[in-house]
Amino acid sequence: MKSSYIPMTGEQQDAMLAAVGVNSVEELFSAIPEELRLKEDLDIPAPLSEYELKKHMMALSQQNFDSSWNLCFLGAGIYDHFIPSAVKHITSRQEFYTAYTPYQPEISQGVLQSIFEYQTMISELSGMDAANASLYDGATALYEAVLLAVRHTDRKEVLIARSVNPEYRKVLYSGLKYSGIIIKEIEFYTSTVEDKKSGTLDFDRLQSEINENTAAVVIQSPNFFGIIEDIKSASQKAREAGALMIAVCDPISLGVLESPGALGADIAVGEAQPLGNPMNFGGPLLGYFAVKSPYIRRMPGRIAGQTTDSEGRRGFVLTLQAREQHIRREKATSNICTNQALCALTATVYLSLMGRKGLKEVARQCIDKSYYTYRALLESGQADKVFNAPFFREFVVKPKTDPELLNDVLLAEGIIGGYDLSKEYPELEGCWLVAVTEKRTKDEIDMFVRKVSSICQGGLQK
Repeated sequence: MKSSYIPMTGEQQDAMLAAVGVNSVEELFSAIPEELRLKEDLDIPAPLSEYELKKHMMALSQQNFDSSWNLCFLGAGIYDHFIPSAVKHITSRQEFYTAYTPYQPEISQGVLQSIFEYQTMISELSGMDAANASLYDGATALYEAVLLAVRHTDRKEVLIARSVNPEYRKVLYSGLKYSGIIIKEIEFYTSTVEDKKSGTLDFDRLQSEINENTAAVVIQSPNFFGIIEDIKSASQKAREAGALMIAVCDPISLGVLESPGALGADIAVGEAQPLGNPMNFGGPLLGYFAVKSPYIRRMPGRIAGQTTDSEGRRGFVLTLQAREQHIRREKATSNICTNQALCALTATVYLSLMGRKGLKEVARQCIDKSYYTYRALLESGQADKVFNAPFFREFVVKPKTDPELLNDVLLAEGIIGGYDLSKEYPELEGCWLVAVTEKRTKDEIDMFVRKVSSICQGGLQK
């Protein structure tokens, strides 16, 4: 059976069959039992001309795209930051865009150098000694960090803050289901307790749970609610128990906040999508992974190193190769078989263009604009305060209208609203997680607040 979708003539197909010594396509697949073969044509539409196909695809794309959808107040792990036009221009160059895995360093110097530069920038941002060449996303980076901690300490228990991104925690539960590793979640304060801020890690609970079998303590800052956590105190408690401290940190926030390395963390991981990578309806993403020097040899994935050749010239190589593609599987630290090199390159270009001052400015604008939005929503009388701790770029309020209905109405008016927290946190029923990046102008924020107030005053209910 000759398919109209295969871009070759019947004569070409016959020539190919003759070259392999068979007379027909049926004979080529004779090894497949008759009862398993498809007897009828595939139920797919007839082929289209190029112009017809282009019109069809444009019509489909219009169902997803609306030019008025340019106001995004949704975060929860992926963020709508400004991306300089030079980023895409540079990363689309064919020497980057078509480059594959640098298995042969002698002819892959450009790719290896870009990876080395990425690692250097991530190490400086996180305050760590070394970083790898990236992972699939922040969730898998955390998973690998937990494995590193368990192998290093030879312990089987991990304490993780419940304020860590729910998707990250789900990946941990899924990936470690049959490993024998025990995951215990530490609650957050839901109300002010003495000098403790609501929305932050319950340190009393952490103190009671940590013991000689604890391999790692995992904390996210800013946490899933956007709240700044006390990494330094958590690191001290982990060190006293002989456990490692894993900090999940947003890279944009590190433009103004103290690095996790300086606060005592042993491993820093997170999602680097905000560094020049578009949201793309949820992916691809970019997990960063950085460690202090004692753990470099246990770090998963690729690591590009700088060296000199026999003539003393600067060069780059893959080093400390601990992936199963490079060494025996039973000795590998990870079965990761690829990385997010193009996304990592994008982050490298973005950071190079923004520089230290630019990244700091982005972070400061996120703080200023999110606090302005937060105060405006509270002053409108149509949203209530939930937590009382300092936050970065993202905050939680409780609107007078159900968040799901509120989001539906906003979306119909060209605004992507916040995240309904009741989906993951039953105790936060009716609470709304709102993100505000440097892209939002004062006029856009004011319009957003007016619309939210108007919808809430309308008494919309489930």
